[in-house]
Amino acid sequence: MTNSRQMPKEEGLDHSLTLLREGYMFLANRRKSFASNIFETRLLGQKAICMGGEEASKLFYDNDKFIRTGAAPKRLQKTLFGVGGVQGLDEEEHRNRKGMFMSIMTPNHLERLNHLTQKYWDIKSKEWEQKDQVVLYDESRELLCKLACEWAGVPLNDDEVKKRTEQLTKLFESASALGPEHWMGRHARKELEDWIGELVQQVRDSQLQPPEGTALNSFSFHKDIDGKLLDKEIVAVEVLNIIRPIVAISVYITFTGLAVHQYPENKPKLLKEDEFLQMFVQEVRRFYPFFPATIARVKKDFIWNDFQFEEGTLTLLDLYGTNHDPHLWDNPEIFNPDRFAQWDESPFSFIPQGGGDFNMGHRCAGEWVTIEIMKVSLQYLANKLAYDLPNQDLSYSMVSIPSLPHSKVIMANVKSKQQ
Repeated sequence: MTNSRQMPKEEGLDHSLTLLREGYMFLANRRKSFASNIFETRLLGQKAICMGGEEASKLFYDNDKFIRTGAAPKRLQKTLFGVGGVQGLDEEEHRNRKGMFMSIMTPNHLERLNHLTQKYWDIKSKEWEQKDQVVLYDESRELLCKLACEWAGVPLNDDEVKKRTEQLTKLFESASALGPEHWMGRHARKELEDWIGELVQQVRDSQLQPPEGTALNSFSFHKDIDGKLLDKEIVAVEVLNIIRPIVAISVYITFTGLAVHQYPENKPKLLKEDEFLQMFVQEVRRFYPFFPATIARVKKDFIWNDFQFEEGTLTLLDLYGTNHDPHLWDNPEIFNPDRFAQWDESPFSFIPQGGGDFNMGHRCAGEWVTIEIMKVSLQYLANKLAYDLPNQDLSYSMVSIPSLPHSKVIMANVKSKQQ
């Protein structure tokens, strides 16, 4: 290849452990030190290109230049994503599978999700009134587990809620872990896939009939590009790719509770202006750490901005850093929901759950689900409940993935407000 220049390069044999030590700031720190939105390093024993910013995001989601097949490390496939899931597919196979997910993201299904979210918040609120204090993260995980299973058409008995909640939590809490915690995550995934796989078989054998249009129902009868039903093991992975991310919204709900507490000047707008609820939710998603980066591989050799990309090279896109990029956001380290009043809705500058097109690209199909659940949750935390936050450690780490307030937000004396 010709007409290319050397991109900034981090020296050293491998920086995987440094990435774990620096967490969310690993990519952003180097983009700043190199004064470049692109640099080369070594991760997982191989060359890696790291990028951030709007233009890099546009490039990253160009399906002619990058593929997801084989990009995610096995440890992530064995815990977070599942082997054979939609995140690791490309081209026609990806479009087919993504269409399966988008089929349940209709206005009617999202309206049902809204009603279910209110239902489970009402139930939890009544439970909390009988307790001296509750931990928001723990309670919201359980709330979302019940909600996710009902919305997905997955039967869940009361006596297994805690077990399934803990298993689902391990999938995203162990994604970056080493040692025993990682192996616990792998074990949890196997048990969950076995559980859902059995339900899929029951659906296909007409022993179980989930509501029409739910994930368990639709996915069980979805056909691949060859016109064949998906293997039940793959259906189990994809049903979990609905349920697991919903339970992971508990991280955002916990940060929402933190933001309501730390930025009380927003409460009058939250009470009176419906559109401000979404602006506040979007700012929570932009401001607080959720997932640091996403991964792909170069599909074929090409040159971009005079930088050479070689086929097969591991490539990371900086999600957190792009959402805090001072070239894209005014005063990005200030929590300011009003910035979304003038936001141009670029799918490449605001990427807390990935970027690009919903239907054809790799942007998270569940982003609408996240926003809907967070808006309802915000209504309760800001407007429908009265509570105290006792003295606690509300600081959060930029190293731990996922990050959470250290106390996980303890709420005391919870009461429902008279509407």
